[in-house]
Amino acid sequence: MPRITAIHEGTVAISSAMSNAFIDFSAMDCSIVAVVSDVVRDGEPVVGYGFNSNGRYSAGEILRRRVIPRLLAADPDDLVTADGAAVDPERAWEVMTRNEKPGGHGERSVAVGVVDMALFDLAAKLAGLPLHRWLSQHYDLGAPDPDVFVYAAGGYYAPGKDLPQLQDEVREFLAQGYDVVKMKIGGADLATDIKRVEAVLDVLDGDGSRLAVDANGRFDLTTALAYGEALEPYRLRWFEEPGDPLDFALHATLAEHYSGALATGENLFSHTDARNLLRYAGMRPDRDILQFDPVLGYGLVEYLRIQDLLRQRGWSARRCIPHGGHQFASHIAAALHLGGNESYPGEFQPTGGFADDAVIAHSRLTLSESPGIGFEDKAALYRVFRALHA
Repeated sequence: MPRITAIHEGTVAISSAMSNAFIDFSAMDCSIVAVVSDVVRDGEPVVGYGFNSNGRYSAGEILRRRVIPRLLAADPDDLVTADGAAVDPERAWEVMTRNEKPGGHGERSVAVGVVDMALFDLAAKLAGLPLHRWLSQHYDLGAPDPDVFVYAAGGYYAPGKDLPQLQDEVREFLAQGYDVVKMKIGGADLATDIKRVEAVLDVLDGDGSRLAVDANGRFDLTTALAYGEALEPYRLRWFEEPGDPLDFALHATLAEHYSGALATGENLFSHTDARNLLRYAGMRPDRDILQFDPVLGYGLVEYLRIQDLLRQRGWSARRCIPHGGHQFASHIAAALHLGGNESYPGEFQPTGGFADDAVIAHSRLTLSESPGIGFEDKAALYRVFRALHA
């Protein structure tokens, strides 16, 4: 029966000079953890690794003072799966969230999500399976998808970045195997942003279905409606986070006027948040995209609850394309038959992106067969993890 012998926590910088409509990434960092088990293979303990997605800062204080101590103090028998083969992420989740009041999620959802990732990595490694196959078997999900849709998220604002440089960035994405890209809007005025959109569409042969735009919650209702009216003729893949993620009334009003697909959810962190989005934000299951992040929102355990909610309300899992752009989300997308996964080519290193030998062709990522999430196949990140518990 496997047991946790130690949990190591640290912080790694994922900073960048770029910015979106709301924040810059000059001081961006994230939490990392290593969950060490008492199972020894090839002379070393089996270790599960985790980190939080970009856009939210490290949550070390919550990890050190609440989440990790609860796990280490728990009776090991209360943390294992029914077959005794692994530390159970679901049972561990109950321990990590014990004595936490509902609502006001803040950064604690991030802290729980970091350890949740590591526990799923550990469980799959103990079974000797890649995570997507472990999830498929453990939750009886059927055969996982052999590959997943991925799009390249870029088009950020940066000092001195002009239209030709933006176009060169998109051309590089295409050369890397992406057919669909996403760019930022809202960091300039509407006229300037439309010129930026048109410049990118020139590279994409004028095909709006290959371009999504993201305002990162910047707009008030008047501005969101103005952008929607200006963008509608381009028939874009989607218009993402036009307003504050909790302003469901703004989103519902925009949905009445903008016929194209809307996308949101990456800054909602719980099953209850997801339920309120579906209740009040005018989301349309025939076209809109749900971007809940399995790491930032209390982990995969909570994300599975959200998937149950979506099924009950008639939503297809294919309408879900998680925020995050990392290996964990790709395994989840394959196992749960989601619509795909975000990607940030070359950004938010060392955590962002996929295995060093990952192959992307026509915006499809082939899944790795390495045990667990496969962090060992991402050399720069694996070095950071190893140093955490060496």
